[in-house]
Amino acid sequence: METPFDYITIMIFAGLIVLFLQRSSGDEAPKDALWQYLVAAVGCALANWLGNEGYALPGVAMIVATLAFIFYVLRPFERAPKS
Repeated sequence: METPFDYITIMIFAGLIVLFLQRSSGDEAPKDALWQYLVAAVGCALANWLGNEGYALPGVAMIVATLAFIFYVLRPFERAPKS
């Protein structure tokens, strides 16, 4: 862990893990599929690789694209229905 890209992408990935565990341990079936988490994880890995290889702008763009994917597809802040 040497660059800001390392720290940022690890934090995003840790958030993905928490979101996956929270959704998979609930009573109702999750609305998202496992492959959607894989897309976000690959986005984190690609952003980290780009940033570490000296491509800062594409790395930042990939982080933004990954976060956009997470917010629009996985919807981490969606409220659960009240029962």
